[in-house]
Amino acid sequence: MGKVFILVAEDDADDRFLLQTAFQEQKYGERVDFVSNGVELLNYLDTIQEDKHFENNFPIFILLDLNMPKKDGREVLHFMKQHPVYKRIPVIIFTTTKNDNEVRKCYELGANTYVVKPTSFDALIGVLDDIRSYWLKTATVPV
Repeated sequence: MGKVFILVAEDDADDRFLLQTAFQEQKYGERVDFVSNGVELLNYLDTIQEDKHFENNFPIFILLDLNMPKKDGREVLHFMKQHPVYKRIPVIIFTTTKNDNEVRKCYELGANTYVVKPTSFDALIGVLDDIRSYWLKTATVPV
């Protein structure tokens, strides 16, 4: 098995920069890869699946923005949770949308967690610490 990594699907360049900076400053140790829309995310997963050297080396979890071009987070989530292999990857909705109907819909589509993006950099680091702690230390996920 290769190095543990996290995949972030985020179309906003400023949010990508903040996330990248937070991961680097905290020196977590996992590789963090970024895609900017749902089509890129699915292509990324397909590339991993097709590469025999990386068999079952999917991200430990995906941070998925909802509002992205080409294929939004809801479409990606629905597709992933119907896919025989991708459905095993934990998907954390990471969005600015704070709406009960949206939260409900995402859980119905198979989201593992729904997190509203924090408004400050310090809060972002706290949220990332919590997410990592849960998915890397507490939860048991299939390999």
